[in-house]
Amino acid sequence: MRLNVSPVLGGPLGQRLSAKIIGVLAVFLLVALGSIGATLWLSWQQEGGAAAINDAGSLRMRVTRLALDLQLSGQDGARADALRRDMLNYEAILQRLRRGDPARPLLVPRQADIQQALSQVERQWREQLKPVLLNALTRPGDNAAEAARFAERVALYVEDINTFVSGMEAYNARNTDYLRLLQLLLASMAVVGTVALIYLMLLIVLRPLDKLHQGIRQLAAGDYSVRVPVETDDEFGQVSTGFNLMAACLSESHATLEERVRGKTASLQQKNQELALLYEITSFCNQSQPLEALCKGFLARVMRAFDADGGAVRLTDYGQGMVFVVADDGLPEGLLRDEHCLKVGDCLCGEAAAKAESRVENMRGLPDKQCSREGFRVVSAFPVATQNRTLGIFNLHFRQARILLPQQVRQLEMLGQHLAVAIENLRLAAKERELAVLEERNLVAQGLHDSIAQGLSFLNLQTQIMRQALDSGDPGLVDDTLALFEAGVKESYDDVRELLNNFRSKLSESLSQAVSSLLDKFRKQTGLRVELRSTGAGAPLMPEQQLQILFILQEALSNVRKHAEASQVTVSLSDDGEVFVLSVLDNGVGFDLDTVRNKGDGHFGLSIMQERAQRAGLQLDIESTPEAGTLVSLLLPRARRMAA
Repeated sequence: MRLNVSPVLGGPLGQRLSAKIIGVLAVFLLVALGSIGATLWLSWQQEGGAAAINDAGSLRMRVTRLALDLQLSGQDGARADALRRDMLNYEAILQRLRRGDPARPLLVPRQADIQQALSQVERQWREQLKPVLLNALTRPGDNAAEAARFAERVALYVEDINTFVSGMEAYNARNTDYLRLLQLLLASMAVVGTVALIYLMLLIVLRPLDKLHQGIRQLAAGDYSVRVPVETDDEFGQVSTGFNLMAACLSESHATLEERVRGKTASLQQKNQELALLYEITSFCNQSQPLEALCKGFLARVMRAFDADGGAVRLTDYGQGMVFVVADDGLPEGLLRDEHCLKVGDCLCGEAAAKAESRVENMRGLPDKQCSREGFRVVSAFPVATQNRTLGIFNLHFRQARILLPQQVRQLEMLGQHLAVAIENLRLAAKERELAVLEERNLVAQGLHDSIAQGLSFLNLQTQIMRQALDSGDPGLVDDTLALFEAGVKESYDDVRELLNNFRSKLSESLSQAVSSLLDKFRKQTGLRVELRSTGAGAPLMPEQQLQILFILQEALSNVRKHAEASQVTVSLSDDGEVFVLSVLDNGVGFDLDTVRNKGDGHFGLSIMQERAQRAGLQLDIESTPEAGTLVSLLLPRARRMAA
């Protein structure tokens, strides 16, 4: 059963748990940022007010200094210059107090009483004190009277400065109280916010998680009736709804588990039957057997697996355009007689063979068909084909209504492919045997030509000479010719025996033992000294290669017997695992290799030896010099070696 919870996972943003948590944290953050901003602003105000109080307090000292400079300015010209500089500095301080300086920072509070006090200080300076100083500077002779007037006004001016400074100090004191209050508020907010967050996490996260955990534990314990209450519309509410749906699905799945297990078991049994049939057919098709037995065995197994009432295996002869029955079972004689050979494209079987496709036909609607008249309700045809070639079809006939499922059709098509591969293997094996027979016949023909045919040609020539000798009555010539007759017949007899030995040769012992036995026979036949030298011991060769080596050795020894006129033969065997070497060395008359090759008539069995060497992957080398003997060498490198 499919669990579909997509409808409950939506919802507006305000209903989500994330929105609630983000909203609470955002409010807390805004309040905290506002409190911190107010604290920073008050701190900045206090710092600017302290700088302003410092500059304003310095006005009292500076105005007193101006009074002193005024008294002494008449006696000393330098004091007059100092008085001018102090006046400029004093006015610069007043201007800075009026404008403020954010860089320091310096700021006079914008309170009305403080601004009024500052204006009073500026007005008294501008109207009462500065004119007296300027007058004293322009009329230095009357400095004493001006100094007295300035001193009287300074006392009142200092009171105005004190009022200004006191106002700013009171303002800073209030800001200090506000700053402490804000700090207490921040500490309280930290405590209250932490408690509130813990409570909110407990309320909206931990408690729903605990309920889900309890539900999961009950579900794991096997209580499929457990349900989690859905109290909110947020993510936990959606998860709770999904959990309830999952529990319902598990409850239903558990209730129907036995039924589904039976269904799966039946499906597995069907798969096992299909695999068993495939294994049985594959194993049967891999056995070596004639074509008819192969097709009969295949058909019997397929019919038994699918409860078919009849069947046939038909192969296609594309040369004649016919489909003919190779094996049948359960088909009436009349049906076999009429459809034993069909043209490609005729009837259901011919059409299936022509198109190389599977066909399953209900014969109820085809009463004119032979299969329908014989009582078959359903007739099917499946191709016997490989990937590249269609060989024919096989049929299954059913007397009762039968529906073949697509998977059964695919299985039957696969079985048809296995049968096609087996038939192709039979045909390839037959062709291989035919080629082997043709090859061996060719070698036999060459052997007959090089031995018996030449001997018979020699005897024919001697027959003509004998007739001439008898006609002329020459007894000496008759005796010589008879001696040649005897030698030719004996040589032909030896050649026949040697050929028979070659034809009957089979390797029932190791190669070295077979070579030793062959040399013993050669030694007894010829009386020559024969030496065998054997070194190394590699892996055994395949029987085919060993037989070809023996044939080539026999041919080389035959050439020594016929033509070499040697007194000694040395045969060497060497096998170090990398290269196998067989050599035959005689001390005979030798021959000119180029002359023999140019004749091209196969003298000394060279062509036979060369062909056998090529068949076995051997390298044949022949070295001969007139009056210096002959060396025949066989080399088998590791790359061409076929291990037994």
